Amino acid sequence: MSRVSLLTFQILVAVVSIALWHVLTTTPIFGVTLLPPFFFSTPGDVIGRIITWFADGSIWKHLWITLLEAMLAFFIGSIGGILIGFWFARKPVIAAVFDPYVKMANALPRVVLAPIFALWLGLGIWSKVALGVSLVFFIVFFNVYQGVKEVSLTVLSNARMLGMNERQLMRHVYWPSALSWMFSSLHTSVGFAVVGAVVGEYLGSAAGLGYLIQQAEGVFDVAGVFAGMFVLAAFVIAIDVCVTLIEKRLLVWRPVATEVRT
Repeated sequence: MSRVSLLTFQILVAVVSIALWHVLTTTPIFGVTLLPPFFFSTPGDVIGRIITWFADGSIWKHLWITLLEAMLAFFIGSIGGILIGFWFARKPVIAAVFDPYVKMANALPRVVLAPIFALWLGLGIWSKVALGVSLVFFIVFFNVYQGVKEVSLTVLSNARMLGMNERQLMRHVYWPSALSWMFSSLHTSVGFAVVGAVVGEYLGSAAGLGYLIQQAEGVFDVAGVFAGMFVLAAFVIAIDVCVTLIEKRLLVWRPVATEVRT
């Protein structure tokens, strides 16, 4: 499928979904509105609210706060996950010693950690960053760890036969092997970094998209809630596109999979 065709189908899915939402919230079927506007709002109201936010500029402050929190969580969590994932993969004894503790920390409910981070770090951005880091770190860590462990033994043996030292092996063998796994985790981590920031804002903050959604929810402003979610979704997609561009640049050496036509 060509890129244009794919984009066309993706836009078509969005258009059909919004049209169906409009019909179900505005047109009675057998005398009954299947999706009452009080609970589901309407596409017109939601789009109108988004336009109003951007027109009066009130959304920019909230977007910037959430972007800052999400980016800090993403970078800190990703870098920590990459470094420690590589270290554990190259030091099996250390990995074995800390294995139960890593699994224990990963099993902790993040919503429970949010009030603790707020108590330790206050209601500023750093409690939200810490919550985002706790979500991003483990995703990246496990993928990088597995990526390094999955290095082809044949490639590794041939590299050693050619006289590569540990530094060269890291650069030419282990790092390329882990890149695909790493970027796979980064695509997921983008969403989780934003989730961490928004959940933290939802539980206690004075600005951000989570705060905006929480305020709308508190006054039963369903259009505001949906508008906040749509802005948040577009925000995540934009960041994911940036990650995809970086991935294509760094993985330019990777062969393109051959499409199978049926």
